[in-house]
Amino acid sequence: MDLALEEAESVEGIEKDGPPGGTGPGEKPRSLWSDAWHQLRRNPVFIISSLMILFLVIISIWPQLIASGDPLQCDLSKSQQGSSPGHPFGYDTQGCDVYTRTVYGARASITVGVCATFGAALLGSLLGGLAGFFGGWGDALLSRVADIFFGIPVVLGGLVFLSVVTSTTVWPVVGFIVLLGWPQIARIGRGSVITVKQNDYVQAARALGAGNGRMMLRHVAPNAIAPVIVVATIALGTYIALEATLSFLGVGLRPPTVSWGIDISNAASQIRNAPHMLLWPAGALSLTVLAFIMLGDAVRDALDPKLR
Repeated sequence: MDLALEEAESVEGIEKDGPPGGTGPGEKPRSLWSDAWHQLRRNPVFIISSLMILFLVIISIWPQLIASGDPLQCDLSKSQQGSSPGHPFGYDTQGCDVYTRTVYGARASITVGVCATFGAALLGSLLGGLAGFFGGWGDALLSRVADIFFGIPVVLGGLVFLSVVTSTTVWPVVGFIVLLGWPQIARIGRGSVITVKQNDYVQAARALGAGNGRMMLRHVAPNAIAPVIVVATIALGTYIALEATLSFLGVGLRPPTVSWGIDISNAASQIRNAPHMLLWPAGALSLTVLAFIMLGDAVRDALDPKLR
């Protein structure tokens, strides 16, 4: 009798106080996204990386906030000079202010990374989602086409593809990265959709007469998009590094565009005489890539229930 009374009191206490997760009987249960946001707000890695990315986005849009000079204004009489008042990073071979060029170089890198990631994620998730949902010959065709693109070396493909392009804008580089980046997103999206469409709530919606479009938009896509977001966030940092690599090799962004890859390429031959020319743009590139990779890891930990 005492044992039964204690169990009844414990059950009554749970009903009053609510379950340990913090969602009582009168509260709405957390969704995957609200639970992930709840965890991200308490993750120092997410906070630090978000602040770094926010700062980079601000200076890429308004670089004049922290750099008042002109990145294309150079003075050969100051070639390779070190730090001086008002010019903390010194000058490059052409006599351009390294600090100003480092600040303005964020615009090209962030633009390429964001646009290429958005394009690859949109195209890859669309094609992969449709192939995974409908299957059949379309799924087989997409898999074989993706295998072909996976077999193309990225750097070699960039040397071949971009060497015939004469444009000095960022869009040829963005297009090339999207061209080689969508198969990875498509494969992730396809696998996620195949997993989600086998769940009971999707089968129940189909049994109730829901059409393919409604099931894709209301039931499958919201529950299958999480892995795509994680992969795309991590890939953004990789795309920024790829743009710098192609610009370093002379086939990516080209002057007069200001880019960290271009500045690193110009400074590589003078690393012994003027190491400051290489240190600052390379450091800015490394911190940017690190920030996006840290953000991707934090988002992965929050969206993957197995890692909690």
